[in-house]
Amino acid sequence: MNIEQARFNMIEQQIRPWEVLDQDVLNLLSIVKRENFVPTAYRELAFVDFEVPLPAGQHMLAPRVEARVLQELAVKKHESVLEIGAGSGYMAALLAHRAQHVLTVDIEPELAELAKSNLIANGVLNAEVATGDAARGWAGAAPYDVICVSGGLPVLPQEMLDHLKIGGRLAAFVGTAPVMKAQVITRIDEKQYRIADVFETYVEPLINAVQPSRFKF
Repeated sequence: MNIEQARFNMIEQQIRPWEVLDQDVLNLLSIVKRENFVPTAYRELAFVDFEVPLPAGQHMLAPRVEARVLQELAVKKHESVLEIGAGSGYMAALLAHRAQHVLTVDIEPELAELAKSNLIANGVLNAEVATGDAARGWAGAAPYDVICVSGGLPVLPQEMLDHLKIGGRLAAFVGTAPVMKAQVITRIDEKQYRIADVFETYVEPLINAVQPSRFKF
């Protein structure tokens, strides 16, 4: 496999057609080596439009989804980022190249260890990994400039929104099967948020994600 050709094809054939036109994001996809974050057994599928399986029954997001979320969040160098769902550490590495600091949290200890070792091996020094349940947010270092939820949320918890700074952005996949909305929510002030629907997809829900209320009549 010609890795650089495969990477070029991924960018030109999958990611650009998905309205990812920010040149800084496209350049980053060449700088951060996706194949280094993919389990060895799936290395040849690193650039395919496919959710690569990870340990603990989890998956990486498809490359076009990762790239589009990265573009829509427009992270800046002075900003602090919380990622919920560390996976293999790849999204945290992309975010870390644009941010001052990234904290990525995973409920699965095996994935937290995988993300940590991948980030260290790839020289990402401004990202840290925590193990725990962040399905309602992560108060530890709140408030954050940016929150990136790398898993589905049937309902967006208010606690998570409360962890955003004013002017901060949160990206999440909200809803239930068969289709969820990828949304970017911007905090306007203490009580108001602006919601932008960016695209539709389906992403497996976070473990312990808040479920919608079920009314019985």
